[in-house]
Amino acid sequence: MHNLKELLGKIEQVRIGVIGDFCLDVYWEHDCSVSEKSIETGLPTHPVRKQRYELGGAGNVVNNLIAMGAGYVDVFGVVGNDPFGHELRRLLEARHVKHAGLLTQTGDWDTLVYLKPVREGHEENRIDFGNFNNLREDVTMALIERLEASLASLDAVVVNQQVIRGIHTEYCQLLLNALFKRHLDKLFIVDSRHIAGVYQNCLRKLNEIEAMKLTGATLDYGDIVALNAAETAARQLFQTWQKPVFVSRGARGVLVANEAGVQEVPGLHLINPTDPVGAGDSMLAGIVAALAAGSSPLDAAIFGNFVAGVTVQKLFQTGTATPAEILALGADPDYVYEPELADDARKAQYQQETEIEVVTSLRKPIKITHAIFDHDGTISTLRQGWEGVMEPMMIKAILGDRYATADETRYARVTRRVREYIDKTTGIQTLVQMQGLVKLVREFGGEPLDEFRYKASYLEALMELVRERLRKLSRQELKISDFTVKNATPFLTVLREAGVKLYLASGTDEQDVIAEATALGYAQLFEGRIYGATGDVTVEAKRLVLDRILNDIGADHVTQVVAFGDGPVEIRETRKRGGLTVGVASDEVRRYGLNPDKRSRLIRAGADLVVPDFSQMHHLLRVLGLPERKPL
Repeated sequence: MHNLKELLGKIEQVRIGVIGDFCLDVYWEHDCSVSEKSIETGLPTHPVRKQRYELGGAGNVVNNLIAMGAGYVDVFGVVGNDPFGHELRRLLEARHVKHAGLLTQTGDWDTLVYLKPVREGHEENRIDFGNFNNLREDVTMALIERLEASLASLDAVVVNQQVIRGIHTEYCQLLLNALFKRHLDKLFIVDSRHIAGVYQNCLRKLNEIEAMKLTGATLDYGDIVALNAAETAARQLFQTWQKPVFVSRGARGVLVANEAGVQEVPGLHLINPTDPVGAGDSMLAGIVAALAAGSSPLDAAIFGNFVAGVTVQKLFQTGTATPAEILALGADPDYVYEPELADDARKAQYQQETEIEVVTSLRKPIKITHAIFDHDGTISTLRQGWEGVMEPMMIKAILGDRYATADETRYARVTRRVREYIDKTTGIQTLVQMQGLVKLVREFGGEPLDEFRYKASYLEALMELVRERLRKLSRQELKISDFTVKNATPFLTVLREAGVKLYLASGTDEQDVIAEATALGYAQLFEGRIYGATGDVTVEAKRLVLDRILNDIGADHVTQVVAFGDGPVEIRETRKRGGLTVGVASDEVRRYGLNPDKRSRLIRAGADLVVPDFSQMHHLLRVLGLPERKPL
């Protein structure tokens, strides 16, 4: 934390130039409720309710540098003599960015623009400007001369290449390469979509697909690249260019190849929903700012990873990261464990003749004295089917007064969007999901309530589902085994009889957890050690509960703790403290068998073992070093 604060302080003094393809992202939000037919053409008009203009391309790198506190940013590029070019300059001026090096070419050049019409929350066919640009040689020469004249005042220069018909003509490439050779002591870092191999005497940041293509592989964007293949490509590119290479791997982090070899910065474990748009620019800005401040390539990659980790959590926007946000994430970062294994079940290794997947080699000898159990999905399935409760609640919130009268097309569009959102956010805390609902309501033109009221509405509907199931239990229409994961109660009993102290953890209100555990017949096994949320909806309830339990157990005993859970929070927090973790990848509908999606999430969160349920409890006891016995 101290080092991160120190680095951010140094970044306030850095001076960075950015040369590249400066673009304007334009959003026109259509509202056809007031559309009318054109008198001239007879065609319906497309009225624009809202319009928004943002820096794109190289401008997004500038946005990120300014947001993280870079002291001085100077830009070099070309715009057209058109309204979009004037708007791009205005946006730079509003950020106090020096832009004397942003030249205007009259004729044969339109400002690069991505115009995105948006209707009912959905982006329609994009309209692009600048696809037919031709950069004149005199403008190219003037651009490079402006950059060279400014080099003495700059600590580093970012070279951005975004589009085919941008500034990077063959003549520009020739002049830039000559510039790099004349100034070998200056830090240049290139981020190029199409011509990364053209430039020499510079550092590079590129994604793993680009790295693989440059080393001869045939891949499409979206293909999975194995870690060893990415490492080999990074190593080969460093050997070719003899300058540090940064290879971003999306959610799997970033590789750094330099004289020290290839080093891996793992991906960040983010529970919130993510949007990768602009993440590469964020990482690049973090890397160059850290390098300019004197950091090593590895430390710069770590910092860039933090910056991207902040921005990907900002949905429906090309986000930036402030120093406070970077500090908040970097103070106690959570990393992704074993992403390759998590994504490929073929790599799974099992305890002999069992369904117990061994992810990490267990410490020996193991002496378990405390066991933490998550409640919902690990022991109890009373809340199974929450998605069926959340979906109609969200649809009603989005449609509002139009719920009963919305036409079939709009209803289907909202339903599809809600299902996509719920699927994407499964496994995160409810309050964060409701924050997303606020944005969804706005996306479809509504006026939302706040996230706390939405959470209360959802929880009330969910609790009615739970109460109805509990009523059926009390009437003996259903059995306890209908709402518990296979062998969960016998397993708890055996652990308790072996002298292991049991703790029950839940993000649900504590009184509700106690009532449900009592109804399902195992509350007494925890001897009062049942922990739930205390009513503060503004905090991550499950994490606070885990902190309370682990603090009560004490640091001296944490290596004797095993945590069982089907969610990432209990696994992640226990693993970070040094405890043993067992992911329960339960199928909550059948109450036995493996849920592959849970398996992947649990391995990423840091599970040492993964089990589908407790049906093989005797084998599991043996793995944990506990005596095998039947419950009394």
